Amino acid sequence: MAVLEGNAAGAPASVPSVPETGPVRFTGEARAYWRILARGAVLLAVTLGIYRFWLATDVRRYLWGHTEVKGDSLEYAGTALELLLGFLIAIALLVPLYVGFFLLALSLGPIGQAASVLGFPVLAFLGQFAVYRARRYRLTRTVFRGVRFHQDGSALRYAVCAMFWWVMIGLTLGLAYPFAQANLERFKMEHTYFGNVVGHFAGSGFRLFLRGLAMWLLVMGPLVFALMVATAMIDWDVVAEIADRGGDDILGRIEGANPGFYDAIVIAITAVIVSLVTAALLFPAFQAMMMRWWLSGLQLGGMTVRSRLRMRQIYGAYLRFLLWGLLFLVAAFGVAVLGSIIFYAVFGSSESMAAEIAGALGAVALYVVVMLGFSAIYQATVKLALWRHGAESVELQGTALLDHVKAAGAPGSAVGEGLADALNVGGL
Repeated sequence: MAVLEGNAAGAPASVPSVPETGPVRFTGEARAYWRILARGAVLLAVTLGIYRFWLATDVRRYLWGHTEVKGDSLEYAGTALELLLGFLIAIALLVPLYVGFFLLALSLGPIGQAASVLGFPVLAFLGQFAVYRARRYRLTRTVFRGVRFHQDGSALRYAVCAMFWWVMIGLTLGLAYPFAQANLERFKMEHTYFGNVVGHFAGSGFRLFLRGLAMWLLVMGPLVFALMVATAMIDWDVVAEIADRGGDDILGRIEGANPGFYDAIVIAITAVIVSLVTAALLFPAFQAMMMRWWLSGLQLGGMTVRSRLRMRQIYGAYLRFLLWGLLFLVAAFGVAVLGSIIFYAVFGSSESMAAEIAGALGAVALYVVVMLGFSAIYQATVKLALWRHGAESVELQGTALLDHVKAAGAPGSAVGEGLADALNVGGL
């Protein structure tokens, strides 16, 4: 879809033809954000996770409210009660589906096997459906200068497209990922509006493919090499024949028929380790590349976006996460040691029911504290940095359009957000 300008985009013809430029500012402070997350972590533990709807609302209000465009900040108009109700409705819709899959899986024969095979793609399809509906909810709760964003389009169609592209990504070992992202982002943006102005996505999948090809080779290259080596060193027909015969010492007989069997296994394990380490080291660079590409492809009517995001900013965020995480892990270890000392001082080597209950509760409490702590640290270091640096790297062109937008659209349902939360595919 071509970029719609003037009256075609919903903006009046009085918008100046000379584009105006302007930056985006983030005015939030890390200390205030830490306080929100720390309080949220404590309340999450106390309420057994129910407080997450209020925490998500507080986080969004903070991030939206401290992001300024042309001197005016965004506003998040959603409420925690909406998220809670949407989640409950989504659970009510999902429970019969889970029960049905469970009962079918218990049955014998091809029906039970088909249920176990079809369960994952069905839930994956629902997850993509929920992603689109959740985005609609968040957009309709995002307000700028009294005008809300909104989204139309079919969530079913988006889910079908997303499933097709994920299949292609799997078949091509990830090479189709750039084209999938360009296609899906274009679909989302062409159904995104700010008031009466329609959006567009100009990012090129081919350019993203070229930028990320070196990373793909570094990560997937060792795996492909190991696969080629294993294919050349192992007689797979002999392996299949020995496996079909069964009996004792199957691995020994396979090694006897294939002298290079264990060498191939060692090469494969080494390749997997190298690929995982390389992927971990390159992930911040990949994230920075994706964010810069995505931001630079956004358009709203005649207003375009250009991002100057730097990889070192994202690497710095992950480095801070690792340092804070290490300090937190040392503190958690100290608390665990102190708790063990107190436990043995009280119960000694007793194997009573009270000792077992106290030990189990202590282990569960430590696990919850560690998980919530690392989640809060990640949010306060990586997520905040991604938002801050992403916003501050942006330069807008054609911002005069923002002064002539007319209100349009209506609030969307929170059920999509609840479904995304229930399927663990939600986001900011």
